[in-house]
Amino acid sequence: MTTLTRALTLFDRFGTWSADLPLRLFLAWEFFESGLEKFNGSNWFGDLQASFPFPFNHLPAQLNWQLSMWAELILPLLLLLGLGTRLASAGLMVVTVVAIAAVHWPAHWSSLAELAQGYAITDQGFGNYKLPLIYLVALLPLLLKGAGRLSLDQWLSQRFLRHA
Repeated sequence: MTTLTRALTLFDRFGTWSADLPLRLFLAWEFFESGLEKFNGSNWFGDLQASFPFPFNHLPAQLNWQLSMWAELILPLLLLLGLGTRLASAGLMVVTVVAIAAVHWPAHWSSLAELAQGYAITDQGFGNYKLPLIYLVALLPLLLKGAGRLSLDQWLSQRFLRHA
């Protein structure tokens, strides 16, 4: 076995245990930070309530604020623990899609070239959906695969499968 093969085997073993952990830590921090900003800030959802997609556009702005804030505070903690990871990922994906539709999507665009200008971190009048799109893509493996071996999901699964 060559040194390269041994190193790759070691990375494979390590990856099966911990590959999802950095993703969970990153996303938990980003969403929790946003939830804390809402918790410590004032509700500005009333200004863009009409931009929310169905069914959120029919809910009061205060309820949307509370739903968003608590989702961004509780679901990241679940991601961090690896508990209910798929459900937490799905919930954060909903929050992100609503945020893209209401805040980050360009208000007016008539061509794909104009829409592409919104693929940015800062808003120059064309939207700024790049970062939330990155979050959606990062949440996708957690939704599809779960939290991995270093998680409460895995521990609970093994514990209940042993007793079944």
